[in-house]
Amino acid sequence: VERLFKDEATEEKGERARMASFVGAMAIADLVKTTLGPKGMARHSCLASCGQDILLLDISKVQDDEVGDGTTSVVVLAGELLREAEKLIATKIHPMTIISGYRMAAECARNALLQGVMDNKEDAEKFRSDLMKIAMTTLSSKILSQDKEHFAKLAVDAVMRLKGSTNLESIQIIKKPGGSLMDSFLDEGFILDKKIGVGQPKRIENANILVANTAMDTDKVKIYGARVRVDSMSRVAEIEGAEKDKMREKVQKIIAHGINCFVNRQLIYNFPEELFADAGILAIEHADFDGIERLALVTGGEIASTFDNPESVKLGHCKLIEEIMIGEDKLIHFSGVEMGQACTIVLRGASFHVLDEAERSLHDALCVLSQTVNDSRVLLGGGWPEMVMAKAVDELARKTPGKKSHAIDAFSRALLTIPTTIADNAGLDSAELISQLRAEHHKEGSTAGIDVISGSVSETVVGLRKTFEFVRVGDMAERGICEAFKVKQAVLLSATEAAEMILRVDEIITCAPRRREDRM
Repeated sequence: VERLFKDEATEEKGERARMASFVGAMAIADLVKTTLGPKGMARHSCLASCGQDILLLDISKVQDDEVGDGTTSVVVLAGELLREAEKLIATKIHPMTIISGYRMAAECARNALLQGVMDNKEDAEKFRSDLMKIAMTTLSSKILSQDKEHFAKLAVDAVMRLKGSTNLESIQIIKKPGGSLMDSFLDEGFILDKKIGVGQPKRIENANILVANTAMDTDKVKIYGARVRVDSMSRVAEIEGAEKDKMREKVQKIIAHGINCFVNRQLIYNFPEELFADAGILAIEHADFDGIERLALVTGGEIASTFDNPESVKLGHCKLIEEIMIGEDKLIHFSGVEMGQACTIVLRGASFHVLDEAERSLHDALCVLSQTVNDSRVLLGGGWPEMVMAKAVDELARKTPGKKSHAIDAFSRALLTIPTTIADNAGLDSAELISQLRAEHHKEGSTAGIDVISGSVSETVVGLRKTFEFVRVGDMAERGICEAFKVKQAVLLSATEAAEMILRVDEIITCAPRRREDRM
């Protein structure tokens, strides 16, 4: 029989293939588990993989792209579903039976969530309060947790300006080291991280802006890469003169657009800059590409590269351009831009590392809030949704006949991993807490969840001795701990689908490793 694989290629089938998939996925879940919740630890590393466990990284990335938060929860839940499935497979329950049970349980859990949602979209004041609670809950597990109220207000103000849009391009984030995180602020308008050149006007009202990506550095003969044969230096001067005339003509074409501000992605040499200054036009060079793309968007213009037909070029407009100072740096501020919802969040902090982490945290909050403005359904947080889902799934397991009930029961246990992990990461007794939560949730309309931040102290008199007991089961509605329904739904469905896909694995083929060439 002809061999299909190379000598070092490996093939695993059946039980061995399934176990290999489970081990990889559970390892990834265990790795990130300690980062979950307000008291979770941080991970500064890059995860790369080449097996079924990479699926968990993919669902985490999709979760981040779609709703902005719940990236750790989705991996932890998927890993726990596989851990429970592994136990069921060991008792000779077929993977397809487990998948069928998991599907029933996921649908039941989603219906339980839908019954517990709150929607205050019609009441502007209550809805803004919901957004603030969601933002603070999202930021609780990130570097901005100490100043979460300040940053939650910045994020809510920025998202409310979008008027229902989920396009976060019009919200710019600028990072400037210096000061503390509390010095960060929201500015209405657009800030370009560039300086105004020498001899340029420092303030322009009612600006007509041409945003361009074109070469403005051809007023001199470049030594490198050019070969010119001449019989005297005067000929070189003539060539340079021709280059200058060519540049002068290009500048005149740009000025003919009726502009008073020219922003270019590329360099602007001294000669064209001088021509723009003489014409009273503010010329800004070497603006980064993300910067000019966003500037074109918020001012209502388009990036141009040819200037022969002024009528086909769309200019940007704003009421005022001026130079401002942030810390020790000068920047250019565009206010009264065409896109009224545009704004800039300026982050201050001790170092670039702190600012980078703060930007990631704030971006998560902005994503969640923008999605919540569209789908305004809100849930309580702190493990409350998982307890509600687990209770409903538990009841379904008792009603379902056959082996599927074991899978449904396993799904219920997996859901409890989220509150358990939140408690463990805070150094609390998770076994005691989960049993307290179970008892609380058997009462109708319970709003109990895990309060890892404050907690309340109850005093019990035992004989003549007083004992103080820290009770960490709190009222989530009273504490204002809320999460977006869209985030929880995405976590539930994505984790279930990922677990199902890995459960279906029946064969793994690993290619032969590529040999390193012997260069000796």
